[in-house]
Amino acid sequence: MELVLTLPILGIVLMAFFEFSFLFFARGSVVEASRVGARKATLPGVTQEDVELEIRKVLNPDLQRSMSVYADIDRQSGEIVSVAVRVPMAAAAPDLLWPIGYTLHDRYLHSETRMVRE
Repeated sequence: MELVLTLPILGIVLMAFFEFSFLFFARGSVVEASRVGARKATLPGVTQEDVELEIRKVLNPDLQRSMSVYADIDRQSGEIVSVAVRVPMAAAAPDLLWPIGYTLHDRYLHSETRMVRE
């Protein structure tokens, strides 16, 4: 009797653990990608394409396909540049918790980094 009551709860907890583990790993990649892109954006003569190329080197192919990058790099020396990377959560992890009402669709991992331009 106890097994019938606890097994579904244990299954949901395990699925949540797997899903959030994937999301935490992907979040670290997105944060690192925005940092690398911001470092590249601080250099003189850099274009939007150069920043995106650096970001693609950090992200895995699943995240690269659906990423969007915003880089505010048209600045003079000493001003702040901003690079933001946005990836859908559905590209980073399987949607395991949809049966209980928690879905990853229309949710995003987002990271923005600001640095001073050289």
